[in-house]
Amino acid sequence: MAAKKSLMEKAMAAAKKVIAKPVAKKVVAKPVAKKVVAKPVAKKVVAKPVAKKVVAKPVAKKVVAKPVAKKSSSSGLKEFRSYTPKAGEKYMSKSQLKHFIKILNDWKIELSHDIDRTVSHMQDDVTSYADPNDRASQESDMALELRNRDRERKLIKKINDTLRMIDSDDYGYCNQCGEEIGLNRLQARPTATLCIDCKTLDEIREKQMAK
Repeated sequence: MAAKKSLMEKAMAAAKKVIAKPVAKKVVAKPVAKKVVAKPVAKKVVAKPVAKKVVAKPVAKKVVAKPVAKKSSSSGLKEFRSYTPKAGEKYMSKSQLKHFIKILNDWKIELSHDIDRTVSHMQDDVTSYADPNDRASQESDMALELRNRDRERKLIKKINDTLRMIDSDDYGYCNQCGEEIGLNRLQARPTATLCIDCKTLDEIREKQMAK
């Protein structure tokens, strides 16, 4: 019995010596995170505006305004009212003479203003053009202006002569045949001194002499 007990004690002592080994914990392998390779970010390409091809425009040549010759109207008046005679009215009555005196005086004033404007304009326009073509054009314009003004001066003289004819009661009658010139012809040409028939004959003679 004692021997049995001794064996049991030895067995127990031996058991105590045996240290229970800890059971190794099962290691669960953690998934290895894949190395993320950063993709290169594509740079946003901003389209540069294409520069428009600039075509050099030709530089416009500075044009110097040239005096424009003013055309004289055939009647010489901008506002002209024809005369309508009353029934039974005498040819070259006081009313008719008054009508033509006004036409002639207004016409003379207008022509005088034109001459004054031209002289003033030519005095101001002293530009000397370097270009021979421009200079020739300027001289041509001035020559035309002078011819027009000379014609207007002669016309003013003729108007003054016509006004004197009115004062002497000779106005409205043909200088050659003494017949009435007529209201229609005088209204078209207030300075007329010949009737239409005599004027036509004069023109025929002039053409024959020119041949």
